[in-house]
Amino acid sequence: MERVYKTMRNSGAACIAVGIVIATVGLTTGIIAIVSGALLLKRKSDITF
Repeated sequence: MERVYKTMRNSGAACIAVGIVIATVGLTTGIIAIVSGALLLKRKSDITF
């Protein structure tokens, strides 16, 4: 029975770690997208076709 608890503990810790990494990557990607979009909008008058 103790083996099951250890497996559950390790699995829980791994899920928390993966969740933190995914949240960080998502936040970083969102910030980069917002900054890129703002720069495109700021320079839209410089675009000529």
